[in-house]
Amino acid sequence: MNKELINIFDQMQFWINDHGITVLIIIVSTWILSKFIDTIVVRLIRRAIPRGAFVSEEEEEKREKTLIKISQGFFGIFIWIAAIIAILDTMGVPVAPLITGAGIVGVAIGFGSQSLVKDIITGLFVIAENQFRIGDFVCLGEYCGTVEDMTLRVTKLRQVDGTIHYVPNGEIKVASNKSKDYSKVDIKIHVGYHTDIDTLETIINKVGDSLAHDEVLGQHIIDAPHFLRIDELSDYSITAHISGKVYPKKQYLINGEMRRRLKDIFKEEGIEIPYPTRVVHNFQK
Repeated sequence: MNKELINIFDQMQFWINDHGITVLIIIVSTWILSKFIDTIVVRLIRRAIPRGAFVSEEEEEKREKTLIKISQGFFGIFIWIAAIIAILDTMGVPVAPLITGAGIVGVAIGFGSQSLVKDIITGLFVIAENQFRIGDFVCLGEYCGTVEDMTLRVTKLRQVDGTIHYVPNGEIKVASNKSKDYSKVDIKIHVGYHTDIDTLETIINKVGDSLAHDEVLGQHIIDAPHFLRIDELSDYSITAHISGKVYPKKQYLINGEMRRRLKDIFKEEGIEIPYPTRVVHNFQK
């Protein structure tokens, strides 16, 4: 038993002396090369992305982050595959038949992996056309959420309640980006028929201006929320439409504060926020 252990130890020592140092050098060199390429990718992408006068710094950072992450992953796969082949060759494994066999297997798999190819091609178009980036709030079919991660194959969405959806890029038919460039304030409020429209318009514009000049909230607003039009005359109320332009994903914050301030000032001004009523007639025989 001791002789067997000694033989195993001798074989391991021989392998380490003969191949171990070379394998270690390959692994360390590959790691250094991958870090170097990651740095080069970051610099090239930051130089390649045009700086537009109408694109915010946050938008530029989101696009850079998306392109950098996907590019680094793409090059990293090829670098480490080459390293594995080099290690096998160092260990005496014939790599030529392996590469040839991998090519044949790849062709065979290709016939059955059309969906994977479709995912990758669609992912390339999404990135090239800048349809959405990591950090955007989008709707992909029936799923809506914040883009937490992207690869050429799949997009990961985080829903508001925390649920994560993994959407294959090939399944994306329509991508609705709710946070690209800017977002819109889009509020409809109902007031009673006795409300003076000119007074209502003045109040809405005043509240919108107060938000735009707010020290904290004002930095999120591009165009102050304002009275747009009367949308509807319903059975019990007049519907007023409020519009405005804010920075991406800030519409929920501004919408909520706009409604809160309108509620307070409507109470002060005696403007009624009506609710549906039902009239019941009792016909006695």
